[in-house]
Amino acid sequence: MPELRQQTDLHLGSTPDDVLWGRLPSRVDPAAMTVRPGSVVSVDTVSHEGILADQGSDPVAFFARHGVARHDVLDDAVDITRTLRRGADDGPHVVSRPIAVDGTEPGDVVSVTILAAEPRVPYGVISNRHGRGALPGELPRAEASVSVFADVVTRDGVQHGRLPVVEGGPRVVTFPLRPFPGIVGVTPDTDERLHSVPPGAHGGNLDISLLTAGSTLHLPVFVPGAGVYVGDPHFAQGDGEVALTAMEASLRLTLRLDVVPRSEALRRFGALVGPLAETAEYLVPTGLDPDLDEAVRRCVRAAITLLRARWGVDEHLAYAYLSAATDFRISQVVDLVCGSHATIRKADFAAVGP
Repeated sequence: MPELRQQTDLHLGSTPDDVLWGRLPSRVDPAAMTVRPGSVVSVDTVSHEGILADQGSDPVAFFARHGVARHDVLDDAVDITRTLRRGADDGPHVVSRPIAVDGTEPGDVVSVTILAAEPRVPYGVISNRHGRGALPGELPRAEASVSVFADVVTRDGVQHGRLPVVEGGPRVVTFPLRPFPGIVGVTPDTDERLHSVPPGAHGGNLDISLLTAGSTLHLPVFVPGAGVYVGDPHFAQGDGEVALTAMEASLRLTLRLDVVPRSEALRRFGALVGPLAETAEYLVPTGLDPDLDEAVRRCVRAAITLLRARWGVDEHLAYAYLSAATDFRISQVVDLVCGSHATIRKADFAAVGP
């Protein structure tokens, strides 16, 4: 197991007491902890792959079939499977209980910066299940769900995932790891624990592959304290996540939780109605809808709103700039609600001012 670094104010584990399985926190769920704005928190996450019923509900046995020793299977994964109950209508994801940010109120924006995303295990799983993925009814061709094991190797000093080209064959394909949390969200203003799969204005299961270490997700706050949670850890994912899951594997996340007051948020982001990601290079507005075409349209509208608020760009000129210079990507097409995100280069506006 890799040694994990921890330089944080507080730590939230992933024991059965620390997580929900298949549901997001609601406004009536007590906070696992309360932190001051600007605090740095580490959070252990557990992948759902290897613990689900169609994989035997026994992670030790499941991973042993792929040559993983018992000491490389997380005790947390074993305890969650044995202790928590997941209903037939629940999602698959293991989600942290909420972290309250002191003094945060609805109308503010909470900014979750991912400082580090460190693997807790040296392997992951990529699954395709019937009726899911980009090709439902076409793949998988087998009667049972298909879960593909991928281990981690180091090549030229960089960690890569590794898959066989042919089942059981010696030839392999490798790809760089880019760890990130698929779920980053704030607590919705409802007493109901929402299903963990569809993302929304609250964030949640966005599966935006740009949310690696150094990136930030800005989220509108709906309940006092914000109630930040994370889950669905990935080692790597291509935009689209077409098979249903990507290389799912457990991470320790190090997060900084900042608050942008409503007045400043309006100036920086406009009327933020959904998640907005940010990297060193890009501002990344998002669009979400069950229909992918509408998700893209919503992303375009969010991008125009952002350009107008941040740099005072006239609407028709913002539209023209986006068409000429901005990539609109598919975040994922497998989470009931599809996602699109745009990559607006901040450097393009360096001469315009803040």
